[in-house]
Amino acid sequence: MTQDTHASPPAPALDLHRLVACEYCDALYERTALAPGERATCLRCGGLLYRESSRAYRRLLPLVVTALILFLVSNTYPIVEMDLKGVRTETTLWGAVQALHSDHMTLVALLVFGTTILFPVSEMLMMCYLLVPMARHRMPPGFDRIVRGIRQTRPWGMIEVFMIGVLVTVVKLSTMAQVIPGVALWSFGALVVVLAAMLSFDPRDLWHYLEPAGADQTPSREDAA
Repeated sequence: MTQDTHASPPAPALDLHRLVACEYCDALYERTALAPGERATCLRCGGLLYRESSRAYRRLLPLVVTALILFLVSNTYPIVEMDLKGVRTETTLWGAVQALHSDHMTLVALLVFGTTILFPVSEMLMMCYLLVPMARHRMPPGFDRIVRGIRQTRPWGMIEVFMIGVLVTVVKLSTMAQVIPGVALWSFGALVVVLAAMLSFDPRDLWHYLEPAGADQTPSREDAA
């Protein structure tokens, strides 16, 4: 069960790396350690500041690698095969982009290519670039720029929207022809689930895991005394 806790206002002479700003009202707080399942909220507006995500971080790299494998399978094998009066046709995601381009719908082809291929694979590769060195407790070069790039590309990845569109199309075509789901359709379904788990992790929290253990711990009043 997820519990809410309120972050504390920053104390004087606090290290800058332990400060967190509310992205809704810009209030500044000191980052403190949270118990499993807790999340810190803003005292001013109630917005989410950060959550305890150590368990999510431990499974993040396997999720990213799994997503890359599923993405490769989804773009290699046919999505569906359609049999219409003995004529069987099949298509892949890249084939759909090429078909849109050949039908003089270049803008739509670019949109499909960007939202289902370019941006999702870019985010997964950037995550791998960060997580592999971090698994060895090393900071990769350009860490802050890569995290910023992940946050900027994440809203443009729309594989789940594409998956819904494919399912609607398959249902409609099934009344006119025999539609056989391809390997890529199942891998796309698994990819959507894996991406949902992966995208629940805020990339800004990666900085926290580069810090020494206990960096978020703040001394109690008794200890300070």
